[in-house]
Amino acid sequence: MRFKFIIALFVTVWLLLLSKVYYLTIKSNDYYEALAKQNMIKTERILPTRGEIYDCNGVPLAVNYVGFKIKVAPHLSKSQLSQVIQRIIDYFPEENATKLMRRYQRQNSYYNHDYIEVIPYVDYDQMLSRYTGLAMEELVRIEPTFKRYYPYKELASHVIGYVARTNAKEAAKDKVAKAVGIIGKSGLERYYNRYLEGELGYKKLKVTAYNQEIAVLEQKNPVQNRNLHLTLDVRLQKYIQELFQGKAGVAIVMRTNGEILAAGSFPEYDLNLFVNGISRKQWQEIINDLNHPFTNKLVNGLYPPGSTIKMGVALSFLEAGLLTPMSAFYCNGAIQIGRRKFRCWSRYGHGEVRLRKAIRESCDVYFYEGSLRVGIDRIAKMLRTMGFAKKSGVDLPNEFIGVIPDKEWKAKHYKMPWYIGETVVSAIGQGYVLVTPMQIANYTALIATGRLPTPHFAKNVGDFPSKDVLTLGQKRMLPAIREAMYEVCNAPKGTATYHISTPVPIAGKTGTAQVVGIPQEEKERMKEEDMAYFMRSHAWLTTYGPYQDPQFIVTVLVEHGGHGGSAAGPIVSKIYDKLIELGYLKGYD
Repeated sequence: MRFKFIIALFVTVWLLLLSKVYYLTIKSNDYYEALAKQNMIKTERILPTRGEIYDCNGVPLAVNYVGFKIKVAPHLSKSQLSQVIQRIIDYFPEENATKLMRRYQRQNSYYNHDYIEVIPYVDYDQMLSRYTGLAMEELVRIEPTFKRYYPYKELASHVIGYVARTNAKEAAKDKVAKAVGIIGKSGLERYYNRYLEGELGYKKLKVTAYNQEIAVLEQKNPVQNRNLHLTLDVRLQKYIQELFQGKAGVAIVMRTNGEILAAGSFPEYDLNLFVNGISRKQWQEIINDLNHPFTNKLVNGLYPPGSTIKMGVALSFLEAGLLTPMSAFYCNGAIQIGRRKFRCWSRYGHGEVRLRKAIRESCDVYFYEGSLRVGIDRIAKMLRTMGFAKKSGVDLPNEFIGVIPDKEWKAKHYKMPWYIGETVVSAIGQGYVLVTPMQIANYTALIATGRLPTPHFAKNVGDFPSKDVLTLGQKRMLPAIREAMYEVCNAPKGTATYHISTPVPIAGKTGTAQVVGIPQEEKERMKEEDMAYFMRSHAWLTTYGPYQDPQFIVTVLVEHGGHGGSAAGPIVSKIYDKLIELGYLKGYD
């Protein structure tokens, strides 16, 4: 019996061994064969070249400079790395060995088998004489790359934007930006980043156990060089930059269909500072400038619109049916509400005022009285219909929406009731009311044509339709407002008449936006002699022309410029003259 048990145990053990051998040699063959293939095949990414940006005439605004990057093999010992870095320094003595070591060590790990970038960019001409010698170094790899360059430096800086190194958060969301190492950070570079950066390609390579390439098994080329063509005209943009020399503010020149020919937020800054990393000193100079050169005032500047809002407020009066263009109020220079007196800008008053005169001479009392009849809620509803307190849809990132207040808005934000005095100041574009210059330009186009366009810079990407936002009845009220705007720029008592000199017949509206206060942190950095300047009102003038055939919107804001007509009128006139010179407007020579 004992003998039979031993025989049975012996047979069982051998059967188990044979079954294991069978599994390892036959059944696991497919698994190990697949694993072997993985070890033999290596996939390499092919990086795309970023698309360039051109103006409407093909003038380059953002280009790529061809150069090289230098990489070092991974997993090197300290002594090996030190020797390799020293060899690189021998060729490029201007580089810092400590910085190169740190770059290497940040990326080196057991899991990284790719060569590590230590110098991100070397100019083509600089590399030319050193390429042969450095390429012979066994542990060094030289690869082609590019660097973004902005030929016009600060010109249209807030529109074009810039690229810079990809951070960890951006890399997690964008595999192309992670691989290439740069990403659009602002302006069109950011808004159209996914389009401009293209798509990764790849190569599947057959390699040996020593990572030596044997053959290319499969290759997909990257999608690249997706250039962006703009509606922007660099000639007009440069001219407006010259007009704003020494001034702060905004200028927008837009076709009535939304195509933007020029748009400047002043002062501007050199885009090239950010490509390879801006110095701490340069950054401090930009952010400490009291004129805020780093703020894109086109879409992120929030200002009281002043009297430029009055056309929309007037339309709310007419739409409510409580006033007609012939309804009159008497202006003696102020109105009294309770203990407070609300003054007109003219302390002598305007006498009897109807709609046309109210807009032409910018009578505040007319809008005070009208707003008390119509109420803030109806006024706010009309202004929001006309594009305020919402995004215009312009192709720039982080557009602000501003504020058009009403009773509900105040209750939500301040947990307080609405006061009647707040209605009258809102009706003349003060108080809580805040808008962006892009919204003012867009709203001017709506008044000129009856359609609200979608402002845009891109010519070959995207769809930017104009929208019907007004009812037929509201559109029928626009001619009366247009006639009044024409008189602003042409009638003897128009607020802009004596400051307009262009032969193009234009319609428009001036505005003076009071500066309510200066932030404490800015006061501390401000010289006492500059305080008076920074407390001066902002000057607005928004226009369209030609009057009978609206083609262009020109909106100008001069920060701390004082009166809209005197500060912005000469700039607006010169812009229309330039449109004639460049051939955009014909028959006015």
